[in-house]
Amino acid sequence: MTDPRLRHGRASLAVSFFAQGMAFALLVTRIPAIQDRYGISDGLLPVFLAAVPILAGAGSVCTEQLIKRVRPSVVLRFAQPAVLLALLGAGAGDRMWQAALSLGAFGLSVGALDASMNMLGVSLQRTYGRSIMLGFHASYSLGGIGGASLAWVGAHWHLSLLVSYLPVVAVLLPVCLVASRWYVDGVPTAEVAGGAPGAKPVVFRLLLPLCLVMSFAYIGDSTVSNWSAKYLQDTLGSSEQLSTVPYNVYMVTTLLGRAAGDFGVRRFGAVAVVRFGTVLAAAGFGVVALAPGPWMGMAGFTLLGFGLCVIVPQTFAAAGRLFPEASDAAVARLNIFNYVGFLVGSPLVGALGDAWSYRGAMLVPMVLVLLTLVYARSFGSEAARYGGGHERPRTVDVG
Repeated sequence: MTDPRLRHGRASLAVSFFAQGMAFALLVTRIPAIQDRYGISDGLLPVFLAAVPILAGAGSVCTEQLIKRVRPSVVLRFAQPAVLLALLGAGAGDRMWQAALSLGAFGLSVGALDASMNMLGVSLQRTYGRSIMLGFHASYSLGGIGGASLAWVGAHWHLSLLVSYLPVVAVLLPVCLVASRWYVDGVPTAEVAGGAPGAKPVVFRLLLPLCLVMSFAYIGDSTVSNWSAKYLQDTLGSSEQLSTVPYNVYMVTTLLGRAAGDFGVRRFGAVAVVRFGTVLAAAGFGVVALAPGPWMGMAGFTLLGFGLCVIVPQTFAAAGRLFPEASDAAVARLNIFNYVGFLVGSPLVGALGDAWSYRGAMLVPMVLVLLTLVYARSFGSEAARYGGGHERPRTVDVG
């Protein structure tokens, strides 16, 4: 029977993932409103948008150093309120320097938050001895759907950013602070390593395949989030209203795929699930590129959601298995490539679309995602530890 402390830790971490999904969605879906509020020009906006993931990468790097002194749960306990307060700050100011300060604080704190959340998720999965990471990311997707829905309400009713953000922060901030009391850092590293003095440090050469996979996945994800509406309307001839549907469908299918994904990993193993998701995502991009009309295009984005949703959580989990004695550091370094993919994906598709065609541009993330198949074996390191291709339950009591 699972230790109650583990159950509480798992539930509290799911709350953290949910809150982060909602906060991030509230920011990115109201970028036009932020631009109008602060008078940011079209030429300057890309600088602001690029600065956030760059600073998030810096936050992840700092977290790798910080966890040498404090536990990941402590980092998460402080980073999450910082993200929520930075979001509120972005909606409360009216001067350019206030926008820069708020978005900069959001970027730095979100890097620490993403890294520490996934550190705790990986360590809890190791403690449970079975796949639970996809469930945490399903909570993130659910929060993203909630945040995007609230953003739509704010835009529909012409609410100010402050009015849109304040109730959300007022609810989530105390909830996250209370939930943080039950964070669990998982089994200590020495126990997982069997107390071996020769614990293997993070070797970037060994981590590189997973870093590439993370970048490919986020190039695909940023393509959907940034270009799906424009592609459906300008290339496939949909109405403006219909063009808003693909991203919502993508988010829902991401939630459904992640909700069921842990069962698939337990039943078939991580390698099989990642390979299946990769093929499904590539097929989705192919359908989008060849779609004769908007409804077929939406079918392609639906396939994309079901395919891409499993790759990122399993990449974090694979890093934890590859470096069980240094999983926190591995996750922090891997998390940087989340932002690399985000930075590369949107400009890449836009440049190719303008220079060539948007149909052709959709084939590029398809090829990059397909490269995940080359590195699929990197997800199978649990086989040597559990004596086969699948995970088996190994619940460890903590404390």
